[in-house]
Amino acid sequence: MVSSPQEQPPETLTMGELLEMSGGWKDLHRGEVVDGVVMRVDQEGILVNVGGKSEGIIPSREARSLTSEALLALEIGSSITAYVLKTEQEEGIAVLSLDRARSETGWAVLEKALADDSLVTGTIVDHNHGGVVVDVEGVQAFVPLSHLLPSTRQQKEQQEAGVNTPPFEPQQYKVLEVDRRGRRAILSERLAWQDWREEQKTKLMQELVEGETRKGKVSGMAKFGVFVDLGGADGLIHTSELSWQTVTNPEEFVHIGDELDVMVLNVDQEKERISLSLRRLNTEPWTTITEAFEIGQIVTGTITRLTTFGAFAQIEGGIEGLIHISELSDKRITHPKEAVQEGEVLELKILNLDPEKHRLGLSRRRVVEEM
Repeated sequence: MVSSPQEQPPETLTMGELLEMSGGWKDLHRGEVVDGVVMRVDQEGILVNVGGKSEGIIPSREARSLTSEALLALEIGSSITAYVLKTEQEEGIAVLSLDRARSETGWAVLEKALADDSLVTGTIVDHNHGGVVVDVEGVQAFVPLSHLLPSTRQQKEQQEAGVNTPPFEPQQYKVLEVDRRGRRAILSERLAWQDWREEQKTKLMQELVEGETRKGKVSGMAKFGVFVDLGGADGLIHTSELSWQTVTNPEEFVHIGDELDVMVLNVDQEKERISLSLRRLNTEPWTTITEAFEIGQIVTGTITRLTTFGAFAQIEGGIEGLIHISELSDKRITHPKEAVQEGEVLELKILNLDPEKHRLGLSRRRVVEEM
């Protein structure tokens, strides 16, 4: 049985068999993209049969997008796609371009992405003061500075300053503008990232289960709490859920960039809000207070806040108790500020413990009297 040309080693194929693989004779037209078969590779370029009345040549200058490794991998019989620069009627042999073929494919990819509102993948190949140049399937597109992510902008600035940094990795970009005739394409890395975040947020909101533990990274701070990135969406740990201790400044407990295990308290699909807790992953101090303390014990406490009826103090373990105004001093006072101030550290005596009601009674007066 005689094997077909496709089943034979490329170096054993005849001209006719190569022509059969490339689809037979056909007229070439300038500007079209054609598929062909490699006939020869040398210093002059790549000789290709594209089914025309003569072979076509891809000069070396028109194959710059081909890496040295890819060029070495080319052999007789390899399939290749090229752009017709000049036909055989014009030059005697068709002049083809591998780079233009790749570029034409790239323009089609960009136009489709713009029409579909989808993303494209590209790699930064150059940069200037206004932004960066990104290669997308052979097309040189531009990303303005305002559309770069902070991390990319920082890497660009480091390279411009002569700092040795790793090469840019391929990233996804949103297509803002495409003008094939004017050879102009504008992209946005920032908007692509925002689109990705929205997709991840939608997916994450559906996956989260109240009560489960998730890993996250602190992404922002505010007086009312801490924002944690769960991998596409931010959840909020309110200050009351940061610790069993009284929290006046979240930065005393966590910092931006910290990786945390957090509990999912609530997922509000309608408002797209995620409530988290850090403290609930730890044992509540009130459940073990009778094991650590007893009535009559002297403890160290820090005054956390003052009220008209007394002062609150936090003791070891983050438990907060009340020093009634009558227990602040052996002198008659009309306001706690006459005896203590916030932040003051004092020796205090435990008067009563009520774990169920979360009540702890303390006295400063009785410690002073016993001295």
